[in-house]
Amino acid sequence: MTTSDPGSATEPASAARLLDEARRRLADVPREALGREKTSRWRAPRIVRAGSAWHVGVLLLADDATYATAEVLRAADPGRRGYTAASARARAERRAEALRGGFAPGEVVHVGWTPVDVAAVDRGGSSGPLALRDGAPCVRWSSAGGYMPLEAYLRERLALLRGEA
Repeated sequence: MTTSDPGSATEPASAARLLDEARRRLADVPREALGREKTSRWRAPRIVRAGSAWHVGVLLLADDATYATAEVLRAADPGRRGYTAASARARAERRAEALRGGFAPGEVVHVGWTPVDVAAVDRGGSSGPLALRDGAPCVRWSSAGGYMPLEAYLRERLALLRGEA
């Protein structure tokens, strides 16, 4: 990852440029599925395919968009019905919705993701987990955590995804 424009040694890279560079580095890394909830009067609720993206921590990088992660699940048959916890029953039903929507058993599916306005971040604002702090793009990697430089975050996450760590 570069920290500056080719013509400037002190200007930090924009979020858009850092994310585009990350996409180039991830070109040979498998993507994970994006899903959308679908309901109708005639069929049981299901989660259908809505594209694919690289899962980079709190971010999902598609070819031409960046999303904030939300729910991550694996498509699966709900199995036994004797759950003691309502939350376990609900998770099993969500996995079954993905299976009904056409995902292969065991396939990872991201649901509830939201678009990140990278241009707004580069203009000095914030969107999803990204924000401009002290002139540098940063990411909030957990709801309780602080911001860290996006460049360092991507460097660490990409090394893990590419098996370089």
